[in-house]
Amino acid sequence: MSRHARIRARAAARFTPAGAVLQTLNLVSFDPLRTLDIPGVHPLKPEAWFRAKERVRAADWVLFPEYWQVNALAYGWKKRIFPSLASYHVGHDKIEMTRAFEAVCPAHVPQTLILPATPAAAEEVLDTFAFPFVAKSPRSSMGQGVWRIDSRAGWRAYAAGRDLYYVQEYLPLSRDLRVVWIGDRVLTAYWREAPPGGFHHNVARGGRVVFADVPDAALALVASVARELGVDHAGFDVAWLDGHAWLLEFNVRFGTEALGRCGLGTGPAILAWLRRARSSPPRRPRGPRLRRTG
Repeated sequence: MSRHARIRARAAARFTPAGAVLQTLNLVSFDPLRTLDIPGVHPLKPEAWFRAKERVRAADWVLFPEYWQVNALAYGWKKRIFPSLASYHVGHDKIEMTRAFEAVCPAHVPQTLILPATPAAAEEVLDTFAFPFVAKSPRSSMGQGVWRIDSRAGWRAYAAGRDLYYVQEYLPLSRDLRVVWIGDRVLTAYWREAPPGGFHHNVARGGRVVFADVPDAALALVASVARELGVDHAGFDVAWLDGHAWLLEFNVRFGTEALGRCGLGTGPAILAWLRRARSSPPRRPRGPRLRRTG
């Protein structure tokens, strides 16, 4: 059996438990390309969502809505959405994501400064970090909006016209890990190796994919953080340096090119999770507990 066939077989076994009773679900998707391998899904264009209100409101799950639809669907129509509310809300903005990581796994977050764009803050960054360091835009993907800053000129170019600074320490890596998390477990994980002389490891920017020797500690970190935050669909980016895992970010709508190369689709894992999760109430943020007196 080839390596890719073994990956597919392990994934199929993980998400199709023996003796499972398969439920028929009424599913609506606003991203048909991401749900092609889920049977029976009714596709809709996001802009047509209100004209198809009755179909949407009758659905067991609404899959991959646009961010602007989320609050109306979840809070207005009380619909179960996938990915989860937490996946959308935490994953929408890198700054908010980093702060969430600092809350639940501070030992695994690179040193980070998030500051208003003032002259004093610009000097604070240069006083805190030696060159090189990394600067980011709050909302970007596929390696875009991430810069290695090697000089004062590079820092001035990044800082010009910004409302805030988002800066992290530079980790000397030739590769990083992409961990694909669906539902309540890891689907697969692989290394992304930067091309010669490259800074970005993303597959979309020429990174080479290697399915081998993934550290268990990195998978355990992703599992712990995803479950703690309530994230159920994400591609987590993890740096592994000197035996320590550093959590960089996650993307809710992560690229699937590497999965496609080994014939591994996300649909079966998503469907298995929806069937399991349907039997439990939606996860809602818990408010403060009032203590009785007297």
